[in-house]
Amino acid sequence: MIRRTLEIAATLLCVTFLMFLAGAVANAQNWENSPHNWKNSPNNWDNSPNNWKNSPNNWASSPNNFNRKDGIYDNQGNSWGYAVPKAGGGVNIFDNEGTRRGYQNW
Repeated sequence: MIRRTLEIAATLLCVTFLMFLAGAVANAQNWENSPHNWKNSPNNWDNSPNNWKNSPNNWASSPNNFNRKDGIYDNQGNSWGYAVPKAGGGVNIFDNEGTRRGYQNW
C-alpha cells in the first residue's frame, strides 16, 4: 500500500515537472528579441530617451513638428509617439513624452 502510494506520488511529481518544463520551453523567446538582451535594453544609451536622437525635445521627433517623418498616429490622426531607427537595425518606439514603449528588430 505504501509502495503504491510512493509510486503514484513519484509519477505525479514527474508529470508535474514535465509540464513545467514544457511550459518553460514554450514561453522561451529568441535572444535577439529578448528585453534582457543588452541591445534591446532601455539602459543601453542607443535606446535611452536621454539620448538626443531619441528625445522628444529633438525637433525631428517633437509632437509639435507637424512635418516629422518618424511619427506614429492613431486612426483619428492624433499623434501617439514616434519611432527612431536603431543602430543595429530595427526601431525604438517612444510615446510623445519620450517614454520608450517598445522596439522591433529586423
